[in-house]
Amino acid sequence: MSNIGALVAYKGKPAKIIASTTHKYEISFSDGGSQKVREKDFYFIHPEFSNVTNQFVNPDTSILNDLEVDSLSLKEVTEWLFEDFTCQNAWCVHLMAEDSLYFYWSKDSIMLRSLDQITVIEKQRNDKAIEKISLEQCVDNLKKNTFKNDDLPWIKEIEQVALNQSKHTKVLSALLIDNNPENAHQLLLKIKYWSELTNPYPERHKIYIDDEMDFKNNEFVREDLTHLISLAIDNSDSSDADDAISIEGDRVWIHIADVANRVDIESELDIFAQKRASNLYLPDQIFHMLPSNLASICSLGQSEISEALSIGFKIHNCDITDIKVCFSNIKVTKISYDNADIELNENKVLSKLNEITISHKAYRDSNGAIKLDLPNVDIRLKNGLVKVMPQVRSKSRELVSEMMVIAGRVIAQFSIENNIAMPYLSQEVGNFSDEIINNKANLSAAKAYQASRSFNRSKISTGPSLHAGLGLSSYIRVTSPMRRYLDMVVQQQLFRFINNLPTLDDLKIKARIKSVNVVMSKVNKATRQSIEHFKCLYLKQNKDWNGEGIIVEIRGDKALVIIPKLAMMSQIKFKSKIELDDEVKLKVSSINLSERLIEFKPL
Repeated sequence: MSNIGALVAYKGKPAKIIASTTHKYEISFSDGGSQKVREKDFYFIHPEFSNVTNQFVNPDTSILNDLEVDSLSLKEVTEWLFEDFTCQNAWCVHLMAEDSLYFYWSKDSIMLRSLDQITVIEKQRNDKAIEKISLEQCVDNLKKNTFKNDDLPWIKEIEQVALNQSKHTKVLSALLIDNNPENAHQLLLKIKYWSELTNPYPERHKIYIDDEMDFKNNEFVREDLTHLISLAIDNSDSSDADDAISIEGDRVWIHIADVANRVDIESELDIFAQKRASNLYLPDQIFHMLPSNLASICSLGQSEISEALSIGFKIHNCDITDIKVCFSNIKVTKISYDNADIELNENKVLSKLNEITISHKAYRDSNGAIKLDLPNVDIRLKNGLVKVMPQVRSKSRELVSEMMVIAGRVIAQFSIENNIAMPYLSQEVGNFSDEIINNKANLSAAKAYQASRSFNRSKISTGPSLHAGLGLSSYIRVTSPMRRYLDMVVQQQLFRFINNLPTLDDLKIKARIKSVNVVMSKVNKATRQSIEHFKCLYLKQNKDWNGEGIIVEIRGDKALVIIPKLAMMSQIKFKSKIELDDEVKLKVSSINLSERLIEFKPL
């Protein structure tokens, strides 16, 4: 039978077949246009063509519910619903099939839906209509920089994007705003759903919140070192003491909080700590690697007797000998850095240890150690105000810092001598100029910046190797097992070695290094971005801020400037001639909190 003159549906439009070939049909449209198409690209509606419209009243479809069939032809459905198989009635059935509420096209047949299917689709469409109205109302409110309680489900979606827990929300798209965390953050600030104090970066980088866990002590015989004067020197407001120092005749002791006694290898606590990798110290909060109830127990000086890993050794002409590593009981005296500075020359323990650390620092310097004096600041949020304070350098801080370096050197030597697998920290020699090497103790700001870019990246591996920056042939971080996972692994290895238990091999240490490196990438980003956020907020709270900048690199008419009071770098355009190490007065020209961007200009 010829199909010439038939009514067909092509891409939702009525058309008439006016010619045919072996493989294609030519169809014409109401606007006078025509097109050659394949048979599979259109639906046959009626054998005779007449003009049709999309306007119709839905017929009563309940009659179809009584039919005990799954599919019918378009002609059969039309006759059931309208009785007469006319072009207009057939076109109406086609439109209903395209709508697909009661039935739908399946090749050349019409598939009937069950009542249950129809009910589900009607509910979905109703919900979608309600959602559309809700979205439109929310968008209207957001355009006025406000929101209502009914908008909260949409606001929560924006928040998920701001926290990088979702990639898209219809609200931002409806506002013609790109879906990214920074834009979502900016909008939440604009409508005052978030305050400027809100720090999204821990959640954005999936930092685990603090928690508590049960734990138990392993009972074993400890070395009694309670006769020693063990000093835990720290900030006056610090509550968690990792380490303490002592001296007994010609033997130096460094005591480290005992965590391994309570956190065994591959235990639930060990997995808990490995997932977190490190404490996270932010201006507004602290995230702990260990369960909070365990950290307080392990901290030195929390009770009259503290449990510690004690590292004893003799040091003569900076050679380390007679190493003794044991788990001990000690009595800890806490002292602040300020008080330690006052007592440094009068306190016999501090005075003797200070002599040792000064000598050891000189030894490392002679081996090529380089420590740059770049500005650092501490940032704290208190009562809604951001405080930026320069990090204070003092003799007691340098003493403690050097003692921790010595501890890392001693444990590296002990581990090599006893063939204990460990995560060693190493660093290859940097590409420093002779000028920097010969003047490393008195570098200008520009030279210090140049030197900072000449270091090679440090790495952690199971092979002992040179740490050029420290001037040591081998080095292991060991002194912070409460706040660094690999420090805790080192202590677990020592605990097992001392107690004649199997230690982890190189492969298992490598697996832990790999795991920590992945987590630390997130920890470092959350830390850096949080600090940048609160620096922005500090300058927003101190609108009249101005300060000194030092030119450390020149790039045409722009210069890279280090700002000591803020411990940050900024690129600034200058109109006048500038030289390296020039000091310039700066003020803030703009701040973007959600992007963490600050622009400065010369005064």
